[in-house]
Amino acid sequence: MSCSALGRRLVACLLNISEARRRDLVETVARSAITDTHGKKREGITVLNIFNDVDYNRSVITIVASIDLIREAVLSACERACSLIDMNAHEGTHPCMGAVDLVPIYPLGEEVGLEDCGKEAWALATALTERVAGTSAFLFGWADSSQRRGLAQRRKEIGWFKKVKDMSSIQPDVGPQPTRRYGITGVGASPYVMNCNVTIDTQDLVLGRIVALAVRESSLGGIPGVQVMALPHEGAVEIACNVECVQGGPPSSLSYGEEQWPSFAIGGQNFCHAPASLITARVAELARHHGVAIKGTALVGFTPHECRRLAEGALSNGIGEFWKELRRLHM
Repeated sequence: MSCSALGRRLVACLLNISEARRRDLVETVARSAITDTHGKKREGITVLNIFNDVDYNRSVITIVASIDLIREAVLSACERACSLIDMNAHEGTHPCMGAVDLVPIYPLGEEVGLEDCGKEAWALATALTERVAGTSAFLFGWADSSQRRGLAQRRKEIGWFKKVKDMSSIQPDVGPQPTRRYGITGVGASPYVMNCNVTIDTQDLVLGRIVALAVRESSLGGIPGVQVMALPHEGAVEIACNVECVQGGPPSSLSYGEEQWPSFAIGGQNFCHAPASLITARVAELARHHGVAIKGTALVGFTPHECRRLAEGALSNGIGEFWKELRRLHM
């Protein structure tokens, strides 16, 4: 990563909200991160990307700022999302339990550590429940200071993967008992997590789950750092992967491919993550054994290096709505 002064205190929030079918609404939420209540532009904040998935009815908004500015930007976006999204009316094939479903804070700059992001995430969760009456949150990663439980574990504990609608049994870490209107929001901090989704050309969800299980980190021969779900998506099955960073260097086994694993440092500790090409190749190989081809791979957002590089460029040029620039570049 570059060592520019601008980038040294940067953090990213990949804000997940439970809406994608009303794109104007999603862009309204994104703009709330970069403008104040009077409509004035906030300096030092950019929205790099908006990823919408209509089948999932879920959007990911990539917000980047210095750790000193990120809280107010993200809180404003969360407040607007909560005012516009009612979970009573939500439909989509992706698991979710909150109007604002996920608020992860990731360090990008050399002067920001995981503990810093954890404290910021905790403060953000507390402020959200104070500003929007009826909202509640569970904490994960470095925001879960006593145990540092990972996101997948916390989601399993509250029934997120099963899309539990009865909120009465859920015990939040912050805020009151969750309501169906807002649901519950996951707030936390960790090394950067990417999303790499590989679509296989079948509607057989059982087959998709077999492939997902084989790729998952916890399985024998699975890919380190990869958490996986198989979900119906646009008439096919998507192998939806959360690609978490792994501490230390890349695995030495040849079974993990010859391509270099991108690496970076946080607080003097080295981390790396599986490349998307490896995940795609593994899914393709597993699907091929069952006579099924892949249809393509979609990356949600950026790698950590790309995120910082693009943010430095956007912020140095005062571009808050960078997602529009990105859209023009890809047209």
